[in-house]
Amino acid sequence: MMRDSNAEALLHLARQDVALEQWDAAQAKCMQVLSTHDRHPGALSLLGTVLYSQERHEEAVRIFNALTVMEPAVAEHWRNLGTALRPTKRYDQAIAAFDRALRLAPPTAALLYNLGVLQMERCEHNAAYLALRDAVKLAPRDATIRWGFAQCCYDLVNVEEATEALQGWQSLQGLNLELSVRIVHLLVMMGELATALPAIEQLLANPPRKGRAALGLATILERLHRLDEARAILEQVAIHDPGLDQEPDRLLISAILAERDGENEAARRDLDLALANHHEFMHRHHLLFRLAKVLDSMGRYEEAYSAGEEAHRSQLAFIEAAIGKSPAGGSRIMARAARSCDPNDVATWDMSAPRIEESPIFVVGFPRSGTTLLEQVLDAHPDLESMDEQPFLLRAHEDMLNRGVDYPAGLGTLSTQDLDELRSRYWERVRTKVTLQPRQRLVDKNPLNMLVLPLMRRVFPQARIILLIRHPCDALLSCFMQNFRAPELALLCRDLPTLARTYDQSFGFWYSQWTLLQPHSYELRYERLIADFAPQVRELADFLQLPWHEAMLAPAERARAKGFVSTPSYAQVLEPVNSRSVDRWQHYARQFEQVLPTLKPWIERWGYTLN
Repeated sequence: MMRDSNAEALLHLARQDVALEQWDAAQAKCMQVLSTHDRHPGALSLLGTVLYSQERHEEAVRIFNALTVMEPAVAEHWRNLGTALRPTKRYDQAIAAFDRALRLAPPTAALLYNLGVLQMERCEHNAAYLALRDAVKLAPRDATIRWGFAQCCYDLVNVEEATEALQGWQSLQGLNLELSVRIVHLLVMMGELATALPAIEQLLANPPRKGRAALGLATILERLHRLDEARAILEQVAIHDPGLDQEPDRLLISAILAERDGENEAARRDLDLALANHHEFMHRHHLLFRLAKVLDSMGRYEEAYSAGEEAHRSQLAFIEAAIGKSPAGGSRIMARAARSCDPNDVATWDMSAPRIEESPIFVVGFPRSGTTLLEQVLDAHPDLESMDEQPFLLRAHEDMLNRGVDYPAGLGTLSTQDLDELRSRYWERVRTKVTLQPRQRLVDKNPLNMLVLPLMRRVFPQARIILLIRHPCDALLSCFMQNFRAPELALLCRDLPTLARTYDQSFGFWYSQWTLLQPHSYELRYERLIADFAPQVRELADFLQLPWHEAMLAPAERARAKGFVSTPSYAQVLEPVNSRSVDRWQHYARQFEQVLPTLKPWIERWGYTLN
């Protein structure tokens, strides 16, 4: 029989094997100990860890379950059992194991991390946030835990906190290839390109050829329009990791690349197969929205609309579970447009400062009305700088409400100092995204800033505002087909009747306040812009008091140079200006019948037709 000292020596060597990810060698040493000490807790625990690390989760569950029977008072065994149960999706059992561990000993960072990730997989993001936040407090230098917390914050649309969680990420402990790719992908999606791009080049120096790290890198490259490099990565995955052929993540990136090449039939096949292999309803909307778009491009309009409806059902289920929001809870977005300014209060406003040169240019309109295209037009001018779509004016709205201001009827009560502080905080946030050169003006594009027109006019009274108008039916159809990440916006886009009511309320509010506030605004029709591009852009430059610059006529080149555009139309803005999306709603005329009475006054007001 092996002496205890020999057993411990073997286990010491096995732990060294684990540190080097030499799983077979570690398993062999554990089995050697167990051949003579069949109930050796240390050997069983290490064997379970080895099996879990090889994704042999069911075998790991059996090992850790046996340990909880042998030594039920040891918290570590219950922690390990919960961790091993999580990938098997036996979530209730995993939570029960974690609860048992917490009753036996104080929480560890690893337990809280696994609990938080489990809750994210169950779409319980508010609970996950608390667990992962506490895990970060216990292990602030752990890269895996910091990534998990950042991902949860991002899913909750708390981008500022997610960005803060990844500060200095390359010096964190426990970084590996797959984790680095996950972090870089998150940084890209948050628009943190200054941090992400050097890391991407490091990854490409020796790119992964298999596994989820390779799929993640291909996804990053597609998002940055580096399509040839993304395809090359996928080709390597096909050669070196054919087991991923049926994986939804691989099929999705393959479908996206096929769609961008105009190969819609190939994209449809990939998406159909991905959906067949993806059975978690609350996560299917990412695939379904993409499928709806592909089917629309193929002229299969009834199927496209059905896919869009199913996508919204999936997304709604996700939002309700993950964030606790539902249509019944009302809309914070539309609450901003619930009240009007008081004419007597407006009469007290000082409209003199700051000057036009010290004010942003605001681009607003209903979502999917051409604001991203216009942003690229303006950003191409050397005297202007855009910051992609940011909520900084809405943050200023929150800052003002925190001061106890009766909004919007009491905006006149804001003192000069109050206004200076609101502007200072706004520019402080802007500086986290862009650095304006001397004499450069900021372009702040956020469509639904139209709903805070009173604040815009009070804080930046000399600012120029561009309102994009598009045929209401085309704008609504495009919104319905989009996978908006912001929960509040996604809820407003869940069906055409809700969209039509939102559209009507939004423009009703805009014009009622516009009449009273008389902002420096310019109405630009999307259809006129793309049909008569150069003259329309020149008129716009005159309104903005800009010297003419030919670069404004090449928005696609500007978008390509920027590399990342956060909005859903990130691929479209690389195309030459075209009219393909004009009157697209006509293919869905049957679905629009119920909402035309709501939209008709706006269609007539702007001179559009229903033909």
